[in-house]
Amino acid sequence: MTPERAVDQYLRHITIERGLSSHTIAAYQRDLAQYLEWLAERDITDIAALTPELVAEFGAERASAEPPPAATSLARLQSSVRGLHRFLVREGHTTDDPTGRLKPPKAPQRLPKALTITQVEELLAAPSPEEPLGIRDRALLELLYATGARVSEAIGLDVDDLAHGDILRLRGKGSKERIVPLGSFARAAVDAYLTRVRPTLAMRGSATPKLFLGARGAPLSRQSAWLVIQAAAERAHLTAHVSPHTLRHSFATHLLQGGADVRVVQELLGHASVATTQIYTHVSVDALRDVYVTAHPRARK
Repeated sequence: MTPERAVDQYLRHITIERGLSSHTIAAYQRDLAQYLEWLAERDITDIAALTPELVAEFGAERASAEPPPAATSLARLQSSVRGLHRFLVREGHTTDDPTGRLKPPKAPQRLPKALTITQVEELLAAPSPEEPLGIRDRALLELLYATGARVSEAIGLDVDDLAHGDILRLRGKGSKERIVPLGSFARAAVDAYLTRVRPTLAMRGSATPKLFLGARGAPLSRQSAWLVIQAAAERAHLTAHVSPHTLRHSFATHLLQGGADVRVVQELLGHASVATTQIYTHVSVDALRDVYVTAHPRARK
């Protein structure tokens, strides 16, 4: 099988059978395009001819490129190539996996940046309650912070996903669904948007079940949601960089600081592994250390 055909079949697999997001699929496409280019330069026309040594050589060349790629980019590239070869073995197209002994590059652990509770309150209060789009923006911000939803999950919500009052149904990566509580402040903000604003926006566009709509009645886009958050951060005079993921980080950090169990937070965030969630515990430990140093009479000289 040619490398091009192998990659094409694998991309079809992750698109149709695994249901990965368009952003994830695009990343796989970019990574595997690099792989195909490298194989073509070496006149490799049969994917079964790949050996562990050749795959290791590919990884080493990419790691030594200028400018040096980030460890996370290298790890994702290696994951894309490994996924391709595992798929080929599983489907019976090849007999050996040349990536079986590869060790992923160790990415530096970066602590997520969270806002303080005061900063979050300032951000949530930034949209104008007198303007229709301000009411919508407040609902979006309150929902993101109340649930820890990814921005793609929030803009993907249908009105019916709110059918159970204080419970929200989110669709995460790989179309996996999870149920999360919706706090009273967020529910009130969303109700205000649903009764006072959404009907007017809906009349401007074609019928859509999506919860959050743009000014012309179409479903709110990812980019528009990003701009909503940026505008609110500017109005709140927040100097720290604020992104949709900042609210997700803040949600997790504040829950752990408030005493929530890490496995509960894992479930709320939709993480497949608790190891992903445990990075937030480092933030809580830092907060505990700060309180200890400030409050204990013999914590420092």
